[in-house]
Amino acid sequence: MGIGSTTVPALLNSTSNQLYLHFFSDISVSAAGFRLEYKTVSLTSCPEPVVPMNGFKVGERLQMNSVVSFQCDPGYTLQGVSHISCMPGPVRRWNYPPPLCIAQCGGIREVMEGTILSPGFPGNYPSNSDCTWRIYLPVGYGAHLQFLNFSTEANHDFLEIRNGPFDTSTVIGKFSGQDLPPSLLTTSHETTMYFHSDHSQNKPGFRFDYQAYELQECPDPEPFRNGVVVGAGYNVGQSISFECYPGYQLMGHSILTCQHGTTRNWDHLFPRCEVPCGGNITSDNGTIFSPGYPEDYSTSADCSWLITVAHGLGIRLNFTLLQVHGPQDFITVWDGPQETARKLGVFTEGEPNNPPSSTSNQVLIRFRSYSEKGGLFKINYQGN
Repeated sequence: MGIGSTTVPALLNSTSNQLYLHFFSDISVSAAGFRLEYKTVSLTSCPEPVVPMNGFKVGERLQMNSVVSFQCDPGYTLQGVSHISCMPGPVRRWNYPPPLCIAQCGGIREVMEGTILSPGFPGNYPSNSDCTWRIYLPVGYGAHLQFLNFSTEANHDFLEIRNGPFDTSTVIGKFSGQDLPPSLLTTSHETTMYFHSDHSQNKPGFRFDYQAYELQECPDPEPFRNGVVVGAGYNVGQSISFECYPGYQLMGHSILTCQHGTTRNWDHLFPRCEVPCGGNITSDNGTIFSPGYPEDYSTSADCSWLITVAHGLGIRLNFTLLQVHGPQDFITVWDGPQETARKLGVFTEGEPNNPPSSTSNQVLIRFRSYSEKGGLFKINYQGN
């Protein structure tokens, strides 16, 4: 090998376990000569890779075409390439440098358990940090938070935990200083953590673990008398709606949502389906029940129903149940919207069940009770 130059030669690698160097000088000009350093390199295996701080290596084989992988400790994010392989060629070397394990400023966690670290942990966090982490769990789960380390500049650098996904969600913990915070139970499947540091006095920060736990369901609304419940989910954040059977009126809120809170409960009381004492009815067919049906009506009832169907139709009434104790209790029907209209009949128990029919599209029905016996009635009507 002959090299005559004043420039430093490139790095040389031998491909055997022996290297022969020959230096030759002629009779003319002398020069300063050379100095070289050598070190052995493995021809069969790559050098032991550097394991990242806060991480570990998986795989011990370092020969050509071997692959080793790197993983980070809980809470750290891998930066770089997680798998590196020992390349073929005259010299064994890895195809990528080993990665780093970084405690990042913020992030999203969508697994059932994990660790959250302040940026740079266990080193000091940087100044002027604003970091937001969010935990997203399946509906019906909350997060159990347990602190392992906590050290921030008192009153200036703080960690805030919110029971929900928004900046406006309820704050359930705000911590600053040196005291280790107590464990917390969030009652939302989405949790927000916000960390702020100012321009001075940086400290090691915090480390805490979280674990999903199953929230109880809200109380079962079934059985819902005289109506139906729509929606089968009774978990936190889920809603159900209530509908009454024809002839019944919903008393209360029709839509209820299972609340976030330390105890599971709906945001309103369960509604009821009750028979109204009178009212304006505009459907072309339906049913009128005695007040309180299927229980007996109470004494001293005075209820009026005005039925209005489409123009051009009359109204046919059919008493399918008539247990009205006359003469103190009775039902009066008028062929029109007022009591001055023609009477279609006065009905009590034992009366012949002749279905009355109107000559107009409106019928007024009035029920009055003075006895103390109670009773029941059910009137079907149809526009025809």
